Amino acid sequence: MSTLFTKIINGDIPGRFAWADDTCVVFATIAPITDGHMLVVPRAEVPKFTAADDALLDHLMNVAKVIGQACEQAFDSPRAALLIGGFEIEHLHMHVLPAWGEAELSFSNARDDVPGDELDAATERVRAALRDLGFGAHVPPAMDSAALA
Repeated sequence: MSTLFTKIINGDIPGRFAWADDTCVVFATIAPITDGHMLVVPRAEVPKFTAADDALLDHLMNVAKVIGQACEQAFDSPRAALLIGGFEIEHLHMHVLPAWGEAELSFSNARDDVPGDELDAATERVRAALRDLGFGAHVPPAMDSAALA
């Protein structure tokens, strides 16, 4: 059975993608803790980070670092945070988000009522920052927001 993330990766469910390569993708969460909250997800269905091989973890961490730099630039945040939980979906994923302090870094602060146009705008800010940082080759074409409604 495919995970929700595999369905997003395969295009069965629309997603707001900021990054794509042969190993992983990055897309916006629909329940962000802060604007610009992205998920780094391997294409392979690895159930949790402790089950991933070192090469995959190295790649995901390198991508998460770049996404963090893009989040800092796009949202003028002093830090980017990296959270790995994985309880909600058994498919390894890293949460990367702009951060201003530790108090906000709780999944209890996730907002599930963010309008689609705001999610689109936040994703585009990260995509633009990735291009500015020289990673435009990994920024996939933007999806039509009507498909995400």
